[in-house]
Amino acid sequence: MFLRLIFTASDSRTTLKIFIIGPAFPLRGGLATFNELLCRALHKAGHDARIISFSLQYPSFLFPGTTQYNETGTAPDGVRIDTLINSVNPFNWLSVGRRIKREKPDLVIIRFWLPFMGPALGTIVRIARRNGHTRMVALVDNAIPHEKRPGDRLFARYFLRACHGYLTMSKSVLKDLEQFTDSTHKVFTEHPLYTSFGEPEPKAEARKKLELDANGRYLLFFGLIRRYKGLDLLLEAMADERVKALGVKLIVAGEYYEDAAPYQAIIEKHGLADRLVMHTHFIADEDVRWYFSACDLVAQTYHTATQSGVTKIALQFDKPSLVTNVGGLGEIITHGQSGYVVAPDVKAIAESIADYYDAAREVAFTAATVAEKKKYSWEVMCNTVADLYNKIKPPHV
Repeated sequence: MFLRLIFTASDSRTTLKIFIIGPAFPLRGGLATFNELLCRALHKAGHDARIISFSLQYPSFLFPGTTQYNETGTAPDGVRIDTLINSVNPFNWLSVGRRIKREKPDLVIIRFWLPFMGPALGTIVRIARRNGHTRMVALVDNAIPHEKRPGDRLFARYFLRACHGYLTMSKSVLKDLEQFTDSTHKVFTEHPLYTSFGEPEPKAEARKKLELDANGRYLLFFGLIRRYKGLDLLLEAMADERVKALGVKLIVAGEYYEDAAPYQAIIEKHGLADRLVMHTHFIADEDVRWYFSACDLVAQTYHTATQSGVTKIALQFDKPSLVTNVGGLGEIITHGQSGYVVAPDVKAIAESIADYYDAAREVAFTAATVAEKKKYSWEVMCNTVADLYNKIKPPHV
C-alpha cells in the first residue's frame, strides 16, 4: 500500500511517505483484512495511505479454495488500493520496482507470508531500494512455511536478504529469522485486533441468527481448514467420553483447503455428526461476529503454528481460547486465566474442554480476556514501525 504516515515517536513527530505491499480488496481473507485495518489506523492518525495489492496473487492451480476474491463485499471506505503486482510475471516485477523507485517513499512495508512470493517481492524490493532513499521492512508472518515445498528456503532468503528491517507478530517467527539474516533490526510487535468485524453480539441473539440451541454448549473452530490447523485433534477430543457427557457441540466455520475425506472419516468413526455444526464455506466478514458471539470457547488445536489471527478475533469478541503450545499461540493466552495452553494431544484438549464446563470457567476467563485485549492496539504497532524506521533511516534524513 502506498502510505503517507504521521508517526508519533517517543521524542518527535515525523511525517513519512510509506508504501505497504500486500493483499487487499477485492482479494479476500485475513491478510487483506489486516492490511486494510492498518491503512485505516494510519489514516485515523492523520496518514495518507495507498495499498499496492495483487492483480494476480496465485495462479488458479495453486489456490486450494473456491475463489480468491470477495464476491459479495464492497471496497473499504477511505482506502486507496492499486492492484498492480502479478506474482508470476517477472516483467511486471521490474515495472512495479521501478515505479516505487521513482516515487521514492521513505519506507516500504512488505507483507511476507509464503515463500512462493519471494521471487516477486524480492525483485521489486531490490530494484526499488536502488534510489538510495527508501528503506524496506518485511512484515513477516512465516519465514518457514507450515506446508513445506521445494525451493522454500531459497525463495524466502532471496526476499528477506533484500530488506533493511523486519517486523514479526510472533516471537517464534522472530527466532526463525535468525536462519536468514543476522541483522539486528528485527522487532516483535503484537498482532492488533481485527476490529473491522464489529463488536460482540448478545449470545442469545447470535445463536438465534445461526439457528443454534439457546441453552447449548458450543465450541468454535474458525478459519480455513488445513492439515496443520489440527481440526483432526479437535474432532478426536469431541469423541472423549467426558466431553460427550457434557453435551458439548462443535461449530466448524471455514472452508476446506484440502480433502475433506480424512475429517469425515473421524466423524463417521466416532458418530459425531449430530454433535457438529458444519458451516464449511468461506465466512463473509459481515458474518464473523455471529460465530464468535454464539460460542462459549474458541479452539485452535494446531499441530504447528507461528501466530494466528483467529486468537485476536476471539479477543475482539471477548471469547476465551483453547490453544496448543506450538509456535506463538501460547504467547497470547494466559493458561488457566484467559484460556488454556495445552500440548497438541487429544487427551489434553479433551481435559481442558471438560474443565471449562465442569468448573464453570466462562465468567472468570471472559473477564481476563477483556482485560488482556487492551494491549493489542493499532497505535502500538504504528509506533513500533516508527521506531524501527528511525533506526534504519538513511543518514541524510
